[in-house]
Amino acid sequence: MRFIALAVLPLLLALASCSTTEYDLVETSSISPKFKDTDPQDFGRITPHHHQIHGIDVSKWNGDIDWVAARDSGVSFAFIKATEGKDRVDNKFGDNWRGAKAAGMPYAPYHFYYFCSTADEQADWFIRNVPKSAVYLPPVLDVEWNGASKTCKYRPSKVTAVYELKKFMDRIEAYYGKRPIIYTAVDFHRDILVGEFNDYHFWLRAVADHPSKVYDRDRWAFWQYTSTGKIPGIKGDTDINVFAGSRKNWQNWLKSSSAGS
Repeated sequence: MRFIALAVLPLLLALASCSTTEYDLVETSSISPKFKDTDPQDFGRITPHHHQIHGIDVSKWNGDIDWVAARDSGVSFAFIKATEGKDRVDNKFGDNWRGAKAAGMPYAPYHFYYFCSTADEQADWFIRNVPKSAVYLPPVLDVEWNGASKTCKYRPSKVTAVYELKKFMDRIEAYYGKRPIIYTAVDFHRDILVGEFNDYHFWLRAVADHPSKVYDRDRWAFWQYTSTGKIPGIKGDTDINVFAGSRKNWQNWLKSSSAGS
């Protein structure tokens, strides 16, 4: 099945059992959206709703979350903002990861990278503020150009950025024992990440087209497909994501990536 073969990580490829014919049958069937969306997009032939596993990413801007209601609605995982730069902690981080844990929902913290601080400063800050118990799934490095920043307009070269990001991720992996997932957007990926970090899991933002249409990358693990989703237990709009593989792939990946938590 060509789509899954392109999208799923090597671990998932070994576990996949669907054929091209089987996936074609799924593609041509009518699939209803799993969650409501205030601004739904037409993704064409292959939509996020062909994927079985959906999850959310949240921060303080989502307010108080009813994690049990979110879980019961079909949310299978949560990426939770923890830190930013070298001196900011999301003030809902503790409530969110503990709420997800209590609801039995797989969770992972993410760090928003700030190019005006060093990799070591940011790794130190993340480690200081994120306990190992908050890292059930692999931690996430959120790396993108932040044109709206009032304090940092610096855009490093590709060589410098790749070096610094690798240093940060090596520190995080050494401390938590899990290789980080990389979250990114189209422009940053185009400028910095094409051809880099091919042995890492990628989480890609693509809210108008399928990732295969806007990224020069064959494999991805997670796809953020909307920022205007509606999730029971969360007020306002919510980012929603899908996992690349099947439900069986998810269970195997979950078991592997949460080992030791």
